[in-house]
Amino acid sequence: MIREILGVKIDSLTMSEALQKARDFLYSNKQNLIFTPNPEMLVDAQSDRYFKKVLNLSDLNISDGFGVTFVSGGKIKRITGVDFVLKLCELAQKENKSIYLLGSGSKEVLKKTAENLKKQFPNLRIAGFDSGPKIDFLMVEDENKIIFEPEANDNAVHDIIMTAPDILFVAFGHNKQEKWIYENLKNLPTVKIAMGVGGSFDYIAGFNYLGETTLRAPCFLRKIGLEWLYRLFRQPWRLSRIFKATAVFISFVVYKKIKKV
Repeated sequence: MIREILGVKIDSLTMSEALQKARDFLYSNKQNLIFTPNPEMLVDAQSDRYFKKVLNLSDLNISDGFGVTFVSGGKIKRITGVDFVLKLCELAQKENKSIYLLGSGSKEVLKKTAENLKKQFPNLRIAGFDSGPKIDFLMVEDENKIIFEPEANDNAVHDIIMTAPDILFVAFGHNKQEKWIYENLKNLPTVKIAMGVGGSFDYIAGFNYLGETTLRAPCFLRKIGLEWLYRLFRQPWRLSRIFKATAVFISFVVYKKIKKV
């Protein structure tokens, strides 16, 4: 079932149901986009119509954020991006499909991510990896477009074409990665699934592009929806982003409900 939060469609699926859709994607005759809208992304989409459009063009939007589950009254189950990445890697190993890692801003993070994935999934085929171009935003006619260095982007696209992966994981950070996938996927003919993965590579590698240790919250905090509190404790500079994903997000949802009355 597809539900809508702040004008963005989100699939109300369990992990196993989402994985079945992903398996179907691998054998479909079209390319498929998977995004992971969280409260921060939904807030950003309110002032960026291009971002909202791209999110709604996805073939599968899984909820990555306890706030989405909360405002849906539990009807939308949370499936975190990093957990789904690992499940897709397990599926790829089982189906003998290959993956490609793009983004993160660091070759060291990518190498460690590939190494740790191979430890967990020994028969996983990793076609390649590339840190990709540096991406910025440019407002064009009231739409927040992405811009990047053409040569670096062409090199990444060429490598993906030559290595011919089935699954492409893109980690440019939210808003940038979704738009990049939407604009470039048509040039990557073998890719059946392209997924925006945010900081998933950092968690799998255990560190980010700055060399800072990146750990997930303890399981019990994730289960009760307090992963954000753990992130705030470890990374106080996230305060403004967490405020957006909590207070601002809830206020937007409440305002929309009141407006409907």
